[in-house]
Amino acid sequence: MGKTLVVLAGPTAVGKTTCGIEIASHFGTEILSADSRQIYRETTIGTAVPSREELALVPHHFIQTISLKEPFNASIYEQQVLQRMEILFEKYDLLLMVGGSGLYIDAVCRGIDDLPPVDPNLRKILLERFEKEGLEPLTLELRELDPDSYGRIDLKNHMRVLKALEVSIQTGRPYSGFLSATPKARPFRILKVALDMEREKLYGRINERVDLMMEEGLLEEAEQLMPLREYTALKTVGYRELFRHLDGEITVEEAVDLIKRNTRKFARKQLTWFRKAERYTWFSPWETNQIIRWVENQ
Repeated sequence: MGKTLVVLAGPTAVGKTTCGIEIASHFGTEILSADSRQIYRETTIGTAVPSREELALVPHHFIQTISLKEPFNASIYEQQVLQRMEILFEKYDLLLMVGGSGLYIDAVCRGIDDLPPVDPNLRKILLERFEKEGLEPLTLELRELDPDSYGRIDLKNHMRVLKALEVSIQTGRPYSGFLSATPKARPFRILKVALDMEREKLYGRINERVDLMMEEGLLEEAEQLMPLREYTALKTVGYRELFRHLDGEITVEEAVDLIKRNTRKFARKQLTWFRKAERYTWFSPWETNQIIRWVENQ
């Protein structure tokens, strides 16, 4: 087969972890995580980090490896993953990348141009606009400058909106355009698989996962992370709703309902990303044997 990277993508809660471990175990290989939140050391429950038992079954990379205080983006991820793959390919002919962060996956598969350094003056102006005008005018401006990012990112996450808008204004080029228009040559084959299931079943799994997270101590984890809440990695689904509860704005029940709703919305955006992307072959999460046969026949 030659050196091959198999990508296993899909929306949150679809079953990528279990499926990925079964596939990696079959091929006797290791897993590269492509999750932009599980990479942070300080978060566990709210980012659905695989359990110790799951991590012990197959070696995983890029799980809880950096601090959320450290600068990190898709460009850095691309560099670090390619370096790790070069080492791992000395031992394996096939590696498995598992995750739901489409930008991170595309950075490795297609390449991503270096993002420009932050312009502190522009960031200050945008933050002041956000504080005075709210988020809606900024999202509308982003729709004009970069409709692709507008259709993919979480528009309720003001840091993601501001970042996309900042880069688009600063460079005169859509933030989404930093994914290389012409894919970079890679010294390995890429096979891309995505998981999906009937929508109501996926939504049910999301709701159950949120309830389980709360039982496991998500509220307590959010409380411990309150001093770090200004870091971008914590301005995401699961934490921001509970921060609102801890601020006294909403009840814990309202926060949980919002987490479920916003996670379902996030899953839809993930599916939109992967369906727009090229070359994915789609399976159900329980079709592990079919996925394995498909890979072996390529």
